[in-house]
Amino acid sequence: MPDLHPTFTRLRQALDQVIVGQSSVVQQLLIALLSGGHVILEGVPGTGKTLLVKVMAQLVQADFRRIQLTPDILPSDILGTNIFDLNTRNFTLKKGPIFTQILLADEVNRTPPKTQAALLEAMEEQQVTLDGESLPLSELFWVIATQNSLEFEGTYPLPEAQLDRFLFKLLVSYPDPTAEKQMLLNSEAGFQAKRLDLAKLKPLASVEHILQARRSVKAITVQEPVLDYLLAVVQKTRQHPDLVLGASPRSAVSWLQASKAQAWLSGREFVTPDDIKTVAPPLLRHRLILRPEAQLDGVGVEAVIGSVLGQVPVPR
Repeated sequence: MPDLHPTFTRLRQALDQVIVGQSSVVQQLLIALLSGGHVILEGVPGTGKTLLVKVMAQLVQADFRRIQLTPDILPSDILGTNIFDLNTRNFTLKKGPIFTQILLADEVNRTPPKTQAALLEAMEEQQVTLDGESLPLSELFWVIATQNSLEFEGTYPLPEAQLDRFLFKLLVSYPDPTAEKQMLLNSEAGFQAKRLDLAKLKPLASVEHILQARRSVKAITVQEPVLDYLLAVVQKTRQHPDLVLGASPRSAVSWLQASKAQAWLSGREFVTPDDIKTVAPPLLRHRLILRPEAQLDGVGVEAVIGSVLGQVPVPR
């Protein structure tokens, strides 16, 4: 099997050039891609969330579909439906946009719970059921859902049980002044995100490369002391005085897989406690629920995550 590390290094570098100032988000997206975990992208408008996903799909030569979710979107608009053909007197399946490899669900919190459930069922089962028939989705099938963190009127926040199905919640913040200046210079040089011809982007990887890398990630070893450390951190989230809800068993499994992906991207064949710490914030921030008293005291989820990691001894 060829060494795929240089391929993913070039992919990360290419994304850093297109999406200026979001290198940590790019790194975490690659970890999620290698783990097979779905992602929530949250941030203010105009920070390049949609562009990032579109460019990534093009660079890995994956089929890509985008859904702009609104309050009137029905499950059939995403999954598809059987249509009666008057000529053949038979029903023909018209597949929805979910039958793709990389799916961008824009503003997932703007669509009603029934439509959210249809999307999340496909994420969990990697299949769609239409009229009693189960239809498998692509082996790569990967969902990135975006949310606007500023607007809450007319939205349908995802409940905790559904949020738990997302591997990461990535926060796309404003770029720093240096990165934003580079964006302005790129604009002056003629770069326009709206008119970017994705077809001209040179592919750097393929879907098969991603699937091979996922198999390599699964082969990463985890020593028992490191595994015990992960379990101790998970248990600590369930005992923390500022939390109503800690990490679930599903999140522990996801945490292990994400840590393996982080180790693989770092060029190692084994997981270290630092790998577990690195992926902790994006993996936990949407899963932990603060007590009302802690919220009133101004305690943030990020601070609690740091507190939990600081309380568990690191194995030597």
